[in-house]
Amino acid sequence: MRTLSRNRAFGGVQGVHAHPSKVCDCEMTFGLFLPEEAEHGPVPLLWYLSGLTCTHENAMVKAGLQQWAAEWGLAVVFPDTSPRGSEVPDDPSYDLGQGAGFYVDATEAPWSSHFRMWSYLTEELPRVLTANFEIDELRQSIMGHSMGGHGALTLAMHHPDRFAAVSAFAPIANPTESDWGRKQFAAYLGEDEAAWRLHDASILMAERGFPGPVLIDQGTEDEFLELLRPEALASAMAARRQPGAFRMHRGYDHSYFFISSFAEEHVAFHAEALWGAEA
Repeated sequence: MRTLSRNRAFGGVQGVHAHPSKVCDCEMTFGLFLPEEAEHGPVPLLWYLSGLTCTHENAMVKAGLQQWAAEWGLAVVFPDTSPRGSEVPDDPSYDLGQGAGFYVDATEAPWSSHFRMWSYLTEELPRVLTANFEIDELRQSIMGHSMGGHGALTLAMHHPDRFAAVSAFAPIANPTESDWGRKQFAAYLGEDEAAWRLHDASILMAERGFPGPVLIDQGTEDEFLELLRPEALASAMAARRQPGAFRMHRGYDHSYFFISSFAEEHVAFHAEALWGAEA
């Protein structure tokens, strides 16, 4: 692993690091904020998964999470959204290929050789983090935005023993019924829609739910509402009586202005779950 940058922030350190990934067969980059408490021992970890076209940098710079994470003594990791590089397959459209990994393990050519973001996030990157930084592997939580909200919700529901809580801003909530999902799942996972269902937050919520708290925030003026399908997830949460909250915010759109407006509440939501988790 090599460190690309380190900046002092809110008493802690915001770093950017790169490492060779066996899972994705390329170099992967991630941002990691460590609060001051990490100088003295392991700290809880909050995962932040970003949306379409983003790199590790977008949320790291724009979401404003470091200030609130520092107050609660939390680390925050900002993974990239896909493998990168000249040898990695890509597509001319913004919503497929590099920057659009959709947090799945691709099984179809040409994507399957590199696009293994599910395994990268659940297996490889956690090992890199705990081996190199003061991270408490037993206290972790996850959040995300848009495509990253989809990833956060699906990862949490598949790994309920790993994450104390899950939250999302404007998640792609029902990808099997949306052009933000069907196109990518067909490319990455093939035509068998049974495989797609395992990566649909609304279906997973209806079938299994999540044992911890859930927080979803959605703007009423989001320009992508028809693609996000928040009503499917809200209905699944209500039908299951899922503990948590689904909040619609009048006038907010899909941008980082929306995320930064409620970042403090999301970090506090995760901090309460993490500090209440058993060591």
